[in-house]
Amino acid sequence: MSESVMPPSVGLYYDSAPQVVGESSGEQTWITRSANVVVVVSKVNAQTVLVRENNPDEYMLLLPAGVKAVVKAGDQLVEAKDDSLTILPPGASRIEILNAGTITRVFSVRAKDLADLASNAEVYQHGAASVDPLEDWPMPVGGYKIRTYDLPSYCDPKIFGRLFRSRNLMINVFEPKDERRDPGKLTPHSHANFEQISLALEGTFIHHLRTPWGPNSHIWEEDQHLEVHSPSTLVIPTNLIHTTQSTGAGVNWLVDVFGPPRLDFSSQPGVVRNADEYPMPS
Repeated sequence: MSESVMPPSVGLYYDSAPQVVGESSGEQTWITRSANVVVVVSKVNAQTVLVRENNPDEYMLLLPAGVKAVVKAGDQLVEAKDDSLTILPPGASRIEILNAGTITRVFSVRAKDLADLASNAEVYQHGAASVDPLEDWPMPVGGYKIRTYDLPSYCDPKIFGRLFRSRNLMINVFEPKDERRDPGKLTPHSHANFEQISLALEGTFIHHLRTPWGPNSHIWEEDQHLEVHSPSTLVIPTNLIHTTQSTGAGVNWLVDVFGPPRLDFSSQPGVVRNADEYPMPS
């Protein structure tokens, strides 16, 4: 790999052993990290309980259609609908799953116990110098609390994606779509100072990756065209040119995760759906 580009990390959860197995609950959990973010995908049963004793900051819970949960933190007890995103406050929290399925949690790397379990933890044992460090944006309006969002309420073809942020995380929950991406309208690009985690939750995708050429042709890399099924993750490092193409029959569902929140998205009025609850830095 080029001197200026770290290798991407691929997690094929349908074809690899989980990092955590709950013998009594039936939970199977796969964990992948970037420099600042930890993505935790779990296959769960009804009545599976997921507990965080003292999480250092907020984290996110993404429930697919057909899976509900009861979420407890502090004095709050909230039923999170299926097809929803919930942001949980720091400290102790408890998630009781009400239906079998596959759920996703997103943490910052301050959740060190999870970051250390990541299948690609060794990639970041010496850090990632090109990535901006994790930083906390201002406190949410009304302070920390459980905040849950009914995702079907945020389907608007005039607005790009379904972007939400916490103090130090951002998630783009694209709508699940039963269509293929036009190969004539792809959007190859790269990020200079932050990484992206792309999470495939339904369907099949091809991640097209290109390492920029440097002056030393001896280390030029061939383009990669990685076909993945679901669930799976791709951690896209800084400066790696990338674009993703949905190719699977039936529904394809992709989610992108960033940390800290992206300023370019946050600066566009109306794009971040919960911007009124999470102020930007001054």
